[in-house]
Amino acid sequence: MIEVTQPNYHRWRQQFGGMQAEEAKRLTQLEKENARLKKLLAEAELEKAMLKDHAEGNF
Repeated sequence: MIEVTQPNYHRWRQQFGGMQAEEAKRLTQLEKENARLKKLLAEAELEKAMLKDHAEGNF
């Protein structure tokens, strides 16, 4: 038996309640991929802004 604190159990139940184990695993994978893609987009937007400033002579 795994010991889980009440807050962790309720948070897990609220987030994953009703899902099968494979569905919960897939959701976690998708959330990680989404975070990775958001980071890549933010980096690309920053680079684009820096290049724009440089091209306008604002460096």
